[in-house]
Amino acid sequence: MSDRVALVVGATGLIGKALLALLIESKEHQKVVVLARRAGPALPEKVEWRVVDFDQPSAYQDLAGIHEIYCCLGTTIKQAGSQEAFRKVDHQYPLALAQAARAAGVPKFLVVTAMGSDPGSAIFYNRVKGELERELSTLGFPNLVIARPSLLVGERDVARSGEGIANLAMGLVGPLMRGPLAKYRAIAGTTVAAALLRLAKEAGPGNTIVLSDRLQALGAHP
Repeated sequence: MSDRVALVVGATGLIGKALLALLIESKEHQKVVVLARRAGPALPEKVEWRVVDFDQPSAYQDLAGIHEIYCCLGTTIKQAGSQEAFRKVDHQYPLALAQAARAAGVPKFLVVTAMGSDPGSAIFYNRVKGELERELSTLGFPNLVIARPSLLVGERDVARSGEGIANLAMGLVGPLMRGPLAKYRAIAGTTVAAALLRLAKEAGPGNTIVLSDRLQALGAHP
């Protein structure tokens, strides 16, 4: 077994839960640290579950010795309750984690954003994601991977309004989306998780943005 140590934030979400399962099975990781708001289920000994308050600076301490961080935090404005609360989860927390990780010398930071991320977008959701990407890109990580999945499919602990209808529609038209449209096909959370694990090993130095069609290919053929 390798001595790699991974840290996951957002391990209770669609992608994070699948990623945690893969890391537990990985023979290349001796330890997995999870940062979460509340205690999780009983897990193998290699998993260290840290209950933290993301609004406190102490949440982002003790990152020495971490080889790679997977940031899978994400919510919706409806779930968060306001645009301000959404920005806190999807921008403030990931950025604070990244800044602490950079200061601690963590070499790899992988983050999940979304297709359409653009700091100049008129759409609030896309603008916040784009602003996060822009700020992460200035931190100087030896390896920064920005994953931009399209519509995510899979079983969530908390259903998102309208997502079931969108998934059904995407299932019908997805096969017809080829060429430039392929990157907008729906993608399974498990596929994104597998792609992230592969990118942690294969992505080159510097900042790498990976669109959904590439995530689909990487996750389908680990």
